Amino acid sequence: MATQCVFMHGGGQGSWVWAPLISALKNRARGAIKGAITDAITTVALDVPGCGTKRDRKTDDLTLPDVADELITELENQGLSQVILVGHSQAGQLMAQMALRKPGLFSQLVFIACSIPLPGQTVMQMLGTSLHGENDAEVGWPLSPAESDITSRYQAMFCNDMSDQQSKAFFQQLGYDNWPAKTYAFTDWQTEHLASIPSTFVLCRQDQSLPLNWQKIFANRFKANTTLSIDAGHQAMLTQPESLAKLLWLHWQGR
Repeated sequence: MATQCVFMHGGGQGSWVWAPLISALKNRARGAIKGAITDAITTVALDVPGCGTKRDRKTDDLTLPDVADELITELENQGLSQVILVGHSQAGQLMAQMALRKPGLFSQLVFIACSIPLPGQTVMQMLGTSLHGENDAEVGWPLSPAESDITSRYQAMFCNDMSDQQSKAFFQQLGYDNWPAKTYAFTDWQTEHLASIPSTFVLCRQDQSLPLNWQKIFANRFKANTTLSIDAGHQAMLTQPESLAKLLWLHWQGR
């Protein structure tokens, strides 16, 4: 049976972010099982309403549970089962909701530098307004939100390990993808159910968006059974797709 991998993007991005990693995974599968690439791995990259292929959707009334239900329906309509669900950054929050609603759909969860607030917190309360390390209760920012523009902050958060060419290409994609506004008001975070699903957290050691200490906190919140790491920034799927593909593929093969 094919390894069925479903990829879910983070905030302000779309399914486009996964293209380099998906290509690298398929090449690795092709090398492992010659001539049987279609049988070795199946990949699906989802879009949150308002993002990627769904940029034109009206999303004013959509809550986080609404989005989770929509994406579950998409997977079921494609006949997928025993899915390895791979998410990045803000996607972890949606993964927790999807697993709560349909735990039997997922064989594994893979959180790549993902985050989730405490119960009662919003996403923005979790992030706070301080600089990294100034407030132990807040994730914080690499540059002060009050003293920097959004472009400078994004450059610091996402592009610290990108070449000039990679950074330029990345910024050309930004600004078009927006999660539904109501997802940022959600506070009913539940994670205890995640203990029943095998899960892995991938730490990005050069991450300037989610500092390493906070990634470890989030790994615990997500009940991750296994922790892996990669020497990359927050956008590891773009800057280190081959290394990330190798890390994930060997992990899935039990090596």
